[in-house]
Amino acid sequence: MEQLSIQIGDAGHCYQQEANEYAAARFMDKNLIFLLELIMKLKILAALSAMMFGYAGLASADETVAVKVGYMVLSPSGQFAATVGNVGTRVDMNTDLGLKNSSQPTGEIIVTLGDSAISLGFVPMSFSGTSVLTRPITYNNQTYTTGSTIASEFKADMIDIGYTYYIVNMDDLPSRFQLGIETAVKTVTAKTSITSAGVTTSKNVTVPIPTVGVRARVALADFVGLTGRIGYLGYSGNSILDADAQVEFSPLPMLGIYAGYRQLKLKVDSNNVYVNTTFSGPYAGAFFRF
Repeated sequence: MEQLSIQIGDAGHCYQQEANEYAAARFMDKNLIFLLELIMKLKILAALSAMMFGYAGLASADETVAVKVGYMVLSPSGQFAATVGNVGTRVDMNTDLGLKNSSQPTGEIIVTLGDSAISLGFVPMSFSGTSVLTRPITYNNQTYTTGSTIASEFKADMIDIGYTYYIVNMDDLPSRFQLGIETAVKTVTAKTSITSAGVTTSKNVTVPIPTVGVRARVALADFVGLTGRIGYLGYSGNSILDADAQVEFSPLPMLGIYAGYRQLKLKVDSNNVYVNTTFSGPYAGAFFRF
């Protein structure tokens, strides 16, 4: 009886030991599974984070939108005429008409996508003045005699749409350098008028002029930079030379100010309107980018 009791006790002890070992094994398996799942989750999270940060870095370096708003002062020089039957006087903007400077706001949007940039600019120009003629002139079939007091106006609004491909685009270094080929279409709407003795004679023309040129930028990171562009093309008596140099200063990554100098040489011979003028002057403004 005593021997049977000992055997039963040993069997119970062995069963309890096996149960404990099984529970311990299950506990270890659960912990191991949890640890493996945690490692997998961390790996997936790290991979997703790397992808997100990598994409964000690529977007910030290669994709930007800049909006510029400024004020430009341009001085006029040159001649224009409005003819009827090829009869008309090429009047001088300064000596004949006494046109004053144009002071107008300007705006530009530049979207940069990798090695390409698309720009849209608007440059309004308005020159006016009053003078006493020292010679007779004929404008749009109207003759004004010597000694006539006239009020004149010349307006030219230019919409500038351009595309630039950067053949050199080192924009991921502390010092940046970009050099690209730019093609653009500059649509100029010129409006001319002369008023004397209460009678106004006017003539308008709209001409799109394509240009080919270069655009460049040299910068110390995003803090300060120098940009420049020049483009020219002529066809059928119409041509435009557009040269622009600009300094940018951005103490904040998304905000900054700029100042520059621009020169436009415009020649139009269309719809009985002749224009051969140069507009040049400084400008300044502010910009933000994102």
